[in-house]
Amino acid sequence: MALEICEASVIYPAQSGRAPVEALSKIDLTVEDHDFVVALGASGCGKSTLLNLIAGFLSPSSGKIMLDKTEVSGPGADRSVVFQKHALLPWLNVRDNVAFGLKLRGGGAAAYAVADRFIALLGLKGFEKSPVYALSGGMQQRVGIARALTCDPKILLMDEPLGALDALTRERAQELILDIWKSTGKTVFLITHSVEEALFMGTRLIVMSPRPGRIAHRFDLPFSRRFLDGAPARQVKASSEFIDLREEVLRIIFADEEQAA
Repeated sequence: MALEICEASVIYPAQSGRAPVEALSKIDLTVEDHDFVVALGASGCGKSTLLNLIAGFLSPSSGKIMLDKTEVSGPGADRSVVFQKHALLPWLNVRDNVAFGLKLRGGGAAAYAVADRFIALLGLKGFEKSPVYALSGGMQQRVGIARALTCDPKILLMDEPLGALDALTRERAQELILDIWKSTGKTVFLITHSVEEALFMGTRLIVMSPRPGRIAHRFDLPFSRRFLDGAPARQVKASSEFIDLREEVLRIIFADEEQAA
């Protein structure tokens, strides 16, 4: 078992005369080794709060987060986060950015050998000495993913990593991430606002309710494995099964939003 979330709730304390805010309520979720779990829901449903709990950036008000039977009590090297805003260090080149985490942990020269592997895997070979600010948004995001993988985490956390990309770059990045997931065997937890992205990339989907965030619906998904088995991405997304499930999930989200309003 990779990750277990047990009855986790988050209540933000009252501020400036406002009442406390219950962001998450009694989340139960198990993420097995090599799962690709995607969390989906309307803005304010607590997706980012849930990711921050797993990352250890935030502590639950009640309940607990367990990773390989050890309670999560803060950030750790067993979890790496890829942010929507890639948080690269602009004064470092691509190779130094990718090796940065390992060097902080005392990796020394060996950090660069590991970094070079993921630079090649992410299609960045030839750009090692390039300043990251000179790269396109899609390439910068690939640098961020390579940096996260270089640290060899047990679980890769992805906080809307493709949200700032144009449509074509985003679709190509989805395919690249799935290829990397297959080749590295990592466990992935991703949050997104895109229903199509969630269905295409995940092996499992959780749909969260409006605040307080709960897991309202769960789906097992076959589509990423079909793509990895050789089916073209556009064919997968054009299948009647994919379209029907997309419409079902959209109906769920719209109904939840109307009920909350």
